[in-house]
Amino acid sequence: MMSDVTFIQVGDLANGFEHASHLVSRSDELAGRTFKLYFKEKQPMRLALLPGELLHFNSYEYLSYRCTSIRESIYFIDFLDPDNPRGTITIILDVSLNLVTLIYGQLPTADQVSVSAFSRIKQNVSLTDVDVCILFGTAKILTTDDQLHHFTDELIGYRNQYIYSSTEKYEHIYLNENFYAWHCIEGVEKGLADVDRCHYIKISEKLYLFIWREKIVPTLGVILIDMKLLRTDGKILGYQEEDFKALTNFQVGSYAKILHSIV
Repeated sequence: MMSDVTFIQVGDLANGFEHASHLVSRSDELAGRTFKLYFKEKQPMRLALLPGELLHFNSYEYLSYRCTSIRESIYFIDFLDPDNPRGTITIILDVSLNLVTLIYGQLPTADQVSVSAFSRIKQNVSLTDVDVCILFGTAKILTTDDQLHHFTDELIGYRNQYIYSSTEKYEHIYLNENFYAWHCIEGVEKGLADVDRCHYIKISEKLYLFIWREKIVPTLGVILIDMKLLRTDGKILGYQEEDFKALTNFQVGSYAKILHSIV
């Protein structure tokens, strides 16, 4: 008889991923550059990237950040939200086309997480309180003719395997426009699986931004999936421990394999 598998905190997940992980190397190619980001019905935002992995964002200065590039001229920039102790900001910046997607991510409070799934169903609200706000814009003055990053259904129907390290292996099944299934084949979550809320965004040809929001242990994933290079790069955000006091916001990267597709 198999023993029950149990969900773990994101801090424990980060510990499992840290050994011999297949991370994309950090990039300093944008150091010294300043961008003005434009979004519909928003004030322009200022982003200045400094040497030494520090940046200025709007009125905030000297924030620590991480920048990587999975494909030429496209950058994944990630840092803690200075306005929100439970949040992060992720910016996908295409400097060749002057296109940008910005994601505000926010974890729920302990009180929010304590509400049962049945109560949520009765209230007709989402099963997860992990929240995201997704903005599409440009790194130049926005016009009505701009072809922005956008939501897509191009990943739906794929079943992919992701090898994050010598010990961590997962599979995803992209079910429909709102949900995907994940399953840990090997690693600290071996045997665990679930279906969670997700969002798919097309960044470039065969390059997708995949965002998921877990409902059991509050977790936010923001990942670039390159279906041409079969490579991923991104981050996972959650609480370090079950006391909800400290965040863990760690980089992940993997080699991908397409197992099946109904497309």
